[in-house]
Amino acid sequence: MTDFLRRLLRSPQGALGCLIVGLILVAVVFGSYLTPYGPEDMQPLARYKDPSAAHWLGTDQYGRDILSRLLDGARSTVVMAVAATVIGTLGGAILGTGSAYLGGRADEFIMRTNDAVMAIPSLLMALMVVSLLGSNSANALLAIAIAFMPSMARISRSVALTVRKQDYVSAAIARGEGAAYIVLREMLPNVIAPIVVEMTIRVSFAVMLFATLSFLGLGAQPPATDWGLMVSEARQYLHRSYWILMWPSAAIALTAIGFNLLGDGLRDALNPRT
Repeated sequence: MTDFLRRLLRSPQGALGCLIVGLILVAVVFGSYLTPYGPEDMQPLARYKDPSAAHWLGTDQYGRDILSRLLDGARSTVVMAVAATVIGTLGGAILGTGSAYLGGRADEFIMRTNDAVMAIPSLLMALMVVSLLGSNSANALLAIAIAFMPSMARISRSVALTVRKQDYVSAAIARGEGAAYIVLREMLPNVIAPIVVEMTIRVSFAVMLFATLSFLGLGAQPPATDWGLMVSEARQYLHRSYWILMWPSAAIALTAIGFNLLGDGLRDALNPRT
């Protein structure tokens, strides 16, 4: 574990990614305790205030402290994005690994169906699912998970095809183990490394997708502190106070960059050639 962390922090992108993601996790875990004001505390006399000692990032159209809302919104935005990525990755990994194990016509049918679904862009797929199920955070999470599953299934299958030929899989088959046991206990743990790297990078896409759905009114609903919803509410006040829009946008961008850099660092650290 120590050697892995040393390899991860040795690369600039890995070190910077760990720093950014670490700060984001601090906001997620302790954000509600670090907020100088309540996220819904309205101060009518403090509307559109510039960043100052009293309000480090300024206030919005209702006099609410933007820093407090950003810290409180980190929990919903980032946790929902990570949860959607984990669910989509796990579902795609099981599907792709199972397809590689079955092989033959079953593999052909599963992958051709998967390719047909992959032809639909992730955002469009998420919009379709949310439009079908209804507009709320839980349905947005499910929509993003479903949108991520096909590509993760393809990646998992490409790695699992190599694992399928290994001796320990043949030994499990010779022992008479069932397909579920072989896929979940023998093959899946051995294709986890590239899946973890891809999952880390996918979190950044999930953050942006979740923010997009909230921006369009299909994700989090007012008065939630979701970052995408904050951007949506702030756009009509851009001519009065640009920072109302700038700070949540910067938070979304920084989170996406942090998870991308961490994914690059994990890729280098888990690469046996390096």
